[in-house]
Amino acid sequence: MSVNPNEKPEPDETPEAGERPEPEKRPEPDVTPGVEGKPGAEPAPEEARAVEGAESAPEAAVPAPEAAPGAGEAPSGRRRLADALWPPRVTRAQLVVALLLACLGFGLAIQVSSTSEGSALRGARQEDLVRILDELDDRTQRLEDEKARLEKQRSELESSSDQAEEARRQTQEKERQLGVLAGTVAAEGPGITLTVTDPVGAVESDMLLDTIQELRAAGAEAIQVDGVRVVADSYFTGGGDDMRIDGTPVTAPYVFKVIGKPEDLEPALNIPGGVVQTLEKEQATATVERSAKIVVDALRPAKRPDYARSSSP
Repeated sequence: MSVNPNEKPEPDETPEAGERPEPEKRPEPDVTPGVEGKPGAEPAPEEARAVEGAESAPEAAVPAPEAAPGAGEAPSGRRRLADALWPPRVTRAQLVVALLLACLGFGLAIQVSSTSEGSALRGARQEDLVRILDELDDRTQRLEDEKARLEKQRSELESSSDQAEEARRQTQEKERQLGVLAGTVAAEGPGITLTVTDPVGAVESDMLLDTIQELRAAGAEAIQVDGVRVVADSYFTGGGDDMRIDGTPVTAPYVFKVIGKPEDLEPALNIPGGVVQTLEKEQATATVERSAKIVVDALRPAKRPDYARSSSP
Protein backbone atom coordinates (compact mmCIF):
# COMPACT_ATOMS: atom_id res chain seq x y z
CA MET A 1 0.00 0.00 0.00
CA SER A 2 1.46 3.16 -1.14
CA VAL A 3 1.62 6.16 1.19
CA ASN A 4 1.24 9.61 -0.02
CA PRO A 5 3.73 11.80 1.66
CA ASN A 6 1.54 14.89 1.31
CA GLU A 7 -1.29 13.38 3.22
CA LYS A 8 -1.40 13.74 6.95
CA PRO A 9 -2.06 10.66 8.86
CA GLU A 10 -5.45 10.64 10.47
CA PRO A 11 -5.37 10.51 14.19
CA ASP A 12 -6.19 7.36 15.81
CA GLU A 13 -9.64 7.73 17.14
CA THR A 14 -9.37 4.71 19.27
CA PRO A 15 -8.84 5.83 22.87
CA GLU A 16 -5.86 4.67 24.59
CA ALA A 17 -6.16 2.40 27.44
CA GLY A 18 -6.87 4.17 30.76
CA GLU A 19 -8.45 7.27 29.21
CA ARG A 20 -12.13 8.04 29.43
CA PRO A 21 -13.97 9.36 26.47
CA GLU A 22 -15.36 12.85 26.96
CA PRO A 23 -19.12 12.96 27.28
CA GLU A 24 -20.99 14.40 24.40
CA LYS A 25 -22.26 17.89 25.18
CA ARG A 26 -25.92 18.47 24.55
CA PRO A 27 -27.10 21.90 23.45
CA GLU A 28 -28.91 23.73 26.27
CA PRO A 29 -32.28 25.15 25.48
CA ASP A 30 -32.34 28.93 25.16
CA VAL A 31 -34.69 30.10 27.89
CA THR A 32 -35.39 33.76 28.57
CA PRO A 33 -34.95 34.59 32.31
CA GLY A 34 -38.18 35.37 34.08
CA VAL A 35 -40.28 33.71 31.38
CA GLU A 36 -40.95 30.04 32.02
CA GLY A 37 -41.68 27.59 29.26
CA LYS A 38 -40.62 29.88 26.39
CA PRO A 39 -37.39 28.68 24.94
CA GLY A 40 -35.52 30.54 22.28
CA ALA A 41 -35.75 34.03 23.80
CA GLU A 42 -32.41 35.67 24.35
CA PRO A 43 -31.92 37.54 27.64
CA ALA A 44 -31.30 41.26 27.61
CA PRO A 45 -27.66 42.29 27.96
CA GLU A 46 -28.23 43.96 31.37
CA GLU A 47 -30.18 40.99 32.68
CA ALA A 48 -27.55 38.62 31.36
CA ARG A 49 -24.80 40.44 33.13
CA ALA A 50 -26.87 40.51 36.31
CA VAL A 51 -27.47 36.80 36.07
CA GLU A 52 -23.82 36.08 35.39
CA GLY A 53 -22.73 38.30 38.28
CA ALA A 54 -25.22 36.64 40.58
CA GLU A 55 -23.97 33.22 39.61
CA SER A 56 -20.32 34.10 39.85
CA ALA A 57 -20.48 36.32 42.99
CA PRO A 58 -20.47 34.50 46.29
CA GLU A 59 -23.43 34.93 48.54
CA ALA A 60 -23.01 38.12 50.60
CA ALA A 61 -23.51 37.78 54.30
CA VAL A 62 -26.41 39.88 55.54
CA PRO A 63 -25.19 41.96 58.52
CA ALA A 64 -27.19 41.38 61.65
CA PRO A 65 -28.77 44.52 63.09
CA GLU A 66 -26.88 45.93 66.01
CA ALA A 67 -28.74 45.77 69.28
CA ALA A 68 -29.60 49.16 70.74
CA PRO A 69 -27.83 49.93 73.98
CA GLY A 70 -29.91 48.93 76.95
CA ALA A 71 -32.54 47.25 74.71
CA GLY A 72 -32.14 43.97 76.51
CA GLU A 73 -32.48 45.53 79.92
CA ALA A 74 -35.91 46.11 81.54
CA PRO A 75 -36.57 49.81 82.42
CA SER A 76 -36.44 50.61 86.12
CA GLY A 77 -39.41 51.82 88.18
CA ARG A 78 -38.07 55.36 88.40
CA ARG A 79 -37.59 55.46 84.65
CA ARG A 80 -41.15 54.32 84.01
CA LEU A 81 -42.48 56.85 86.53
CA ALA A 82 -40.48 59.67 84.90
CA ASP A 83 -41.73 58.66 81.46
CA ALA A 84 -45.31 58.69 82.75
CA LEU A 85 -45.03 62.10 84.43
CA TRP A 86 -42.94 64.01 81.92
CA PRO A 87 -43.75 65.53 79.58
CA PRO A 88 -47.09 66.32 81.30
CA ARG A 89 -50.21 65.56 79.37
CA VAL A 90 -52.77 68.10 80.62
CA THR A 91 -56.30 68.15 79.26
CA ARG A 92 -59.04 70.72 79.68
CA ALA A 93 -60.94 68.45 82.06
CA GLN A 94 -57.87 68.13 84.28
CA LEU A 95 -57.48 71.93 84.38
CA VAL A 96 -61.13 72.35 85.41
CA VAL A 97 -60.75 69.74 88.15
CA ALA A 98 -57.56 71.42 89.42
CA LEU A 99 -59.32 74.80 89.55
CA LEU A 100 -62.26 73.34 91.49
CA LEU A 101 -59.91 71.65 93.97
CA ALA A 102 -58.02 74.92 94.49
CA CYS A 103 -61.29 76.77 95.23
CA LEU A 104 -62.35 73.99 97.61
CA GLY A 105 -59.03 74.18 99.47
CA PHE A 106 -59.27 77.96 99.75
CA GLY A 107 -62.78 77.68 101.18
CA LEU A 108 -61.69 75.05 103.69
CA ALA A 109 -58.77 77.24 104.81
CA ILE A 110 -61.12 80.18 105.42
CA GLN A 111 -63.54 77.97 107.34
CA VAL A 112 -60.77 76.55 109.53
CA SER A 113 -59.42 80.03 110.30
CA SER A 114 -62.89 81.33 111.17
CA THR A 115 -63.74 78.38 113.41
CA SER A 116 -60.38 78.58 115.18
CA GLU A 117 -61.32 82.05 116.46
CA GLY A 118 -64.06 80.52 118.60
CA SER A 119 -61.79 77.80 119.94
CA ALA A 120 -61.65 79.53 123.34
CA LEU A 121 -65.42 79.16 123.81
CA ARG A 122 -65.41 75.64 122.38
CA GLY A 123 -62.97 74.51 125.05
CA ALA A 124 -64.68 76.43 127.88
CA ARG A 125 -66.19 74.71 130.85
CA GLN A 126 -69.91 74.33 131.29
CA GLU A 127 -69.93 76.85 134.13
CA ASP A 128 -68.24 79.47 131.93
CA LEU A 129 -70.73 78.92 129.11
CA VAL A 130 -73.64 79.26 131.51
CA ARG A 131 -72.16 82.51 132.81
CA ILE A 132 -71.78 83.88 129.29
CA LEU A 133 -75.40 83.01 128.50
CA ASP A 134 -76.49 84.74 131.69
CA GLU A 135 -74.58 87.83 130.64
CA LEU A 136 -76.33 87.86 127.27
CA ASP A 137 -79.67 87.51 129.04
CA ASP A 138 -78.80 90.46 131.27
CA ARG A 139 -77.96 92.62 128.26
CA THR A 140 -81.27 91.73 126.69
CA GLN A 141 -83.06 92.58 129.92
CA ARG A 142 -81.36 95.99 130.09
CA LEU A 143 -82.51 96.79 126.57
CA GLU A 144 -86.06 95.75 127.46
CA ASP A 145 -85.95 97.97 130.54
CA GLU A 146 -84.75 100.92 128.47
CA LYS A 147 -87.55 100.35 126.01
CA ALA A 148 -90.10 100.24 128.82
CA ARG A 149 -88.71 103.45 130.32
CA LEU A 150 -88.99 105.33 127.04
CA GLU A 151 -92.52 104.09 126.51
CA LYS A 152 -93.39 105.28 130.03
CA GLN A 153 -92.01 108.73 129.29
CA ARG A 154 -94.06 108.94 126.13
CA SER A 155 -97.22 107.93 127.96
CA GLU A 156 -96.54 110.52 130.69
CA LEU A 157 -96.13 113.23 128.10
CA GLU A 158 -99.35 112.24 126.40
CA SER A 159 -101.42 111.98 129.62
CA SER A 160 -99.97 114.87 131.63
CA SER A 161 -102.16 117.95 132.05
CA ASP A 162 -99.14 120.20 131.92
CA GLN A 163 -97.23 118.73 129.05
CA ALA A 164 -94.76 121.62 128.94
CA GLU A 165 -93.68 121.08 132.56
CA GLU A 166 -93.38 117.35 132.07
CA ALA A 167 -91.32 117.88 128.94
CA ARG A 168 -89.03 120.25 130.86
CA ARG A 169 -88.53 117.72 133.64
CA GLN A 170 -87.67 114.93 131.22
CA THR A 171 -85.31 117.23 129.40
CA GLN A 172 -83.40 117.98 132.58
CA GLU A 173 -83.17 114.28 133.41
CA LYS A 174 -81.93 113.56 129.93
CA GLU A 175 -79.34 116.30 130.29
CA ARG A 176 -77.97 114.73 133.46
CA GLN A 177 -77.76 111.33 131.77
CA LEU A 178 -75.95 112.76 128.78
CA GLY A 179 -73.62 114.68 131.11
CA VAL A 180 -72.63 111.42 132.78
CA LEU A 181 -71.94 109.82 129.43
CA ALA A 182 -70.03 112.86 128.17
CA GLY A 183 -67.98 113.11 131.36
CA THR A 184 -69.08 116.65 132.23
CA VAL A 185 -71.05 115.58 135.33
CA ALA A 186 -69.83 113.56 138.33
CA ALA A 187 -71.59 110.26 138.97
CA GLU A 188 -71.92 107.70 141.73
CA GLY A 189 -73.52 104.30 142.05
CA PRO A 190 -72.82 100.59 142.38
CA GLY A 191 -70.00 99.10 140.37
CA ILE A 192 -66.54 97.58 140.52
CA THR A 193 -62.92 98.62 140.98
CA LEU A 194 -60.47 96.93 138.60
CA THR A 195 -56.77 97.12 139.48
CA VAL A 196 -54.19 96.08 136.82
CA THR A 197 -50.60 95.65 137.97
CA ASP A 198 -47.81 95.51 135.39
CA PRO A 199 -44.49 94.56 137.04
CA VAL A 200 -42.63 93.92 133.77
CA GLY A 201 -44.11 96.78 131.74
CA ALA A 202 -45.69 94.44 129.16
CA VAL A 203 -49.17 95.98 129.13
CA GLU A 204 -49.84 97.92 125.93
CA SER A 205 -52.43 100.55 125.14
CA ASP A 206 -54.57 98.18 123.08
CA MET A 207 -55.01 95.91 126.12
CA LEU A 208 -56.44 98.77 128.17
CA LEU A 209 -58.68 99.73 125.26
CA ASP A 210 -60.00 96.16 125.07
CA THR A 211 -60.76 96.37 128.78
CA ILE A 212 -62.81 99.53 128.23
CA GLN A 213 -64.71 97.89 125.38
CA GLU A 214 -65.56 94.83 127.48
CA LEU A 215 -66.82 97.04 130.31
CA ARG A 216 -68.98 99.11 127.98
CA ALA A 217 -70.43 95.98 126.41
CA ALA A 218 -71.32 94.73 129.90
CA GLY A 219 -73.28 97.91 130.67
CA ALA A 220 -70.74 100.30 132.24
CA GLU A 221 -72.21 103.82 132.46
CA ALA A 222 -69.21 105.80 133.77
CA ILE A 223 -65.51 104.90 133.74
CA GLN A 224 -62.49 106.58 135.27
CA VAL A 225 -58.85 105.39 134.95
CA ASP A 226 -56.20 106.94 137.24
CA GLY A 227 -58.05 110.25 137.48
CA VAL A 228 -58.85 110.46 133.74
CA ARG A 229 -62.51 110.31 132.67
CA VAL A 230 -62.99 107.85 129.82
CA VAL A 231 -65.73 108.78 127.35
CA ALA A 232 -66.74 107.80 123.84
CA ASP A 233 -63.96 109.73 122.10
CA SER A 234 -61.14 108.79 124.48
CA TYR A 235 -57.97 107.27 123.00
CA PHE A 236 -55.04 105.27 124.40
CA THR A 237 -51.43 105.60 123.22
CA GLY A 238 -48.02 104.30 124.20
CA GLY A 239 -47.37 101.44 126.56
CA GLY A 240 -45.25 100.34 129.47
CA ASP A 241 -43.76 103.39 131.18
CA ASP A 242 -45.24 105.80 128.62
CA MET A 243 -48.96 105.02 128.73
CA ARG A 244 -51.28 107.93 127.93
CA ILE A 245 -55.06 108.42 127.93
CA ASP A 246 -56.23 111.39 125.88
CA GLY A 247 -52.65 112.66 126.07
CA THR A 248 -52.52 112.47 129.90
CA PRO A 249 -49.79 110.17 131.30
CA VAL A 250 -50.93 107.29 133.51
CA THR A 251 -48.77 104.78 135.35
CA ALA A 252 -49.23 101.27 136.71
CA PRO A 253 -51.02 100.04 138.65
CA TYR A 254 -53.97 101.13 136.53
CA VAL A 255 -57.11 101.61 138.63
CA PHE A 256 -60.46 101.46 136.81
CA LYS A 257 -63.50 102.86 138.63
CA VAL A 258 -66.58 101.63 136.84
CA ILE A 259 -70.25 102.35 137.60
CA GLY A 260 -72.69 99.68 136.51
CA LYS A 261 -74.26 96.42 137.60
CA PRO A 262 -71.51 94.45 139.38
CA GLU A 263 -73.15 91.12 138.53
CA ASP A 264 -72.66 91.92 134.84
CA LEU A 265 -69.31 93.72 134.91
CA GLU A 266 -67.22 91.13 136.78
CA PRO A 267 -68.21 88.06 134.67
CA ALA A 268 -67.52 90.03 131.49
CA LEU A 269 -63.88 90.43 132.52
CA ASN A 270 -63.43 86.79 133.57
CA ILE A 271 -64.83 85.04 130.50
CA PRO A 272 -62.47 82.51 128.81
CA GLY A 273 -60.09 84.39 126.57
CA GLY A 274 -61.22 87.69 128.08
CA VAL A 275 -59.38 90.59 129.66
CA VAL A 276 -58.12 88.82 132.78
CA GLN A 277 -56.63 85.87 130.87
CA THR A 278 -55.05 88.17 128.29
CA LEU A 279 -53.34 90.23 130.99
CA GLU A 280 -52.15 87.12 132.79
CA LYS A 281 -50.43 85.94 129.60
CA GLU A 282 -48.39 89.16 129.72
CA GLN A 283 -47.37 88.47 133.35
CA ALA A 284 -49.78 91.15 134.57
CA THR A 285 -52.47 90.65 137.18
CA ALA A 286 -56.04 91.95 137.32
CA THR A 287 -58.13 92.01 140.47
CA VAL A 288 -61.83 92.90 140.58
CA GLU A 289 -63.61 94.22 143.68
CA ARG A 290 -67.33 94.82 143.85
CA SER A 291 -68.70 97.84 145.66
CA ALA A 292 -72.15 99.23 146.42
CA LYS A 293 -70.93 102.80 145.86
CA ILE A 294 -68.39 103.92 143.29
CA VAL A 295 -67.67 107.62 142.84
CA VAL A 296 -66.51 108.83 139.41
CA ASP A 297 -65.62 112.49 139.90
CA ALA A 298 -63.08 113.15 137.15
CA LEU A 299 -64.62 115.64 134.72
CA ARG A 300 -64.03 116.65 131.16
CA PRO A 301 -64.63 120.19 129.92
CA ALA A 302 -67.75 120.63 127.84
CA LYS A 303 -66.82 121.37 124.25
CA ARG A 304 -68.96 123.47 122.01
CA PRO A 305 -69.25 121.91 118.58
CA ASP A 306 -67.74 123.95 115.78
CA TYR A 307 -70.24 123.10 113.08
CA ALA A 308 -73.14 121.10 114.54
CA ARG A 309 -76.21 123.00 115.70
CA SER A 310 -79.48 121.82 117.21
CA SER A 311 -82.16 121.28 114.61
CA SER A 312 -85.08 121.63 117.12
CA PRO A 313 -86.83 125.06 117.30
